[in-house]
Amino acid sequence: MVAVAAEPDDVGAAAVSVSVREYDGDRDLGAVERLEKECEVGPSGGKKMCLFTDLLGDPLCRVRHSPAYLMLVAETTSENEEEIVGVVRGSVKTVSCGKQQVFCKVAYLLGLRVSPAYRRRGIGRKLVQRMEEWFRTAGAEYAYVATDADNEASVRLFTSPRCGGYAKIKFAGVEFFPTDIDAVLNNNLSLGTFLAVPAAMNWVGIEAFLAMAGEPSSSWAVASVWNSKDAFRLQLRGAPALWRAAALATRAADAAAPWLRVPSVPDIFSAPFGVHFLYGLAGAGPAAPSLTRALCRHAHNLARRCGARVVVTEVAAGDNIRAGVPHWPRLGAEDLWCVKRLADGYDSASALGDWTKAPPGDSIFVDPREF
Repeated sequence: MVAVAAEPDDVGAAAVSVSVREYDGDRDLGAVERLEKECEVGPSGGKKMCLFTDLLGDPLCRVRHSPAYLMLVAETTSENEEEIVGVVRGSVKTVSCGKQQVFCKVAYLLGLRVSPAYRRRGIGRKLVQRMEEWFRTAGAEYAYVATDADNEASVRLFTSPRCGGYAKIKFAGVEFFPTDIDAVLNNNLSLGTFLAVPAAMNWVGIEAFLAMAGEPSSSWAVASVWNSKDAFRLQLRGAPALWRAAALATRAADAAAPWLRVPSVPDIFSAPFGVHFLYGLAGAGPAAPSLTRALCRHAHNLARRCGARVVVTEVAAGDNIRAGVPHWPRLGAEDLWCVKRLADGYDSASALGDWTKAPPGDSIFVDPREF
């Protein structure tokens, strides 16, 4: 058991005694579900729209497909009652990076939640520290995390030297490509991998395509689809009434006159909705943005057939295919990726180098098991 003191900038917040332990499904399921439903994803406070998650009765759904994983809970302790006030998940896997195919074991930290009534008392920091202890025990050499760039409290937690000590980084230069990619592609939640090439191309098979894919004049785009709808749902709260009305009008216009091809905004405001995640999105050549758009249309049609209302993907800021991804800017988010070195002995002269100081690149691979 640890006594967690109030944060210095949280005047008047009382210290609280909590214990941090491994999640017990039989004992903690109901409490964790209630906590998740009151914790927003992204910036907290204010009038900005926020996302909330519905884990469909499985708090481990976002990590259970990883090679190794752990979930911790923070629990208040008193003579009268116990209450779960925080949770965090973590996973560990082996990845490769760069043309040299350097292999390394890395850890990913996700799903950090602290009850609104207990925030800014050091509980989030304690959860992260305990998770990092497990990362080291599992042999991870680096830990990384993604957080909303506008979430000041989360950014401060991970990047402050006093708290997390994570370095801000654009992970494009450190792709962290999982060595067990076959397990990802063969997972039941992975609905397939799709390739787009120009219609004028004389298709003679995948082997011939791979042989010419690196030519400067060739254009292509590829992506895989992950069915997150069967793992969890999202709910959007705080949308202005005008947005709700506008979305309803687009659906009505699309239903009444589909030949007009009015962009239809699905109903994502009134109830939890399922999503498909477009992962491994990549492309090359002058036609890559338009081919990416074609892939996104295909993914959208697939999502509609499967009952998912939204298709989500993550694209690096400098990736040229970004222009081909149709999106509603107000519903997008800029993620800040951070990395922390857990093991010693790396420098710029070694084969691995120090990934916390890696230069940014143009692409990124986001493991769908960690979305």
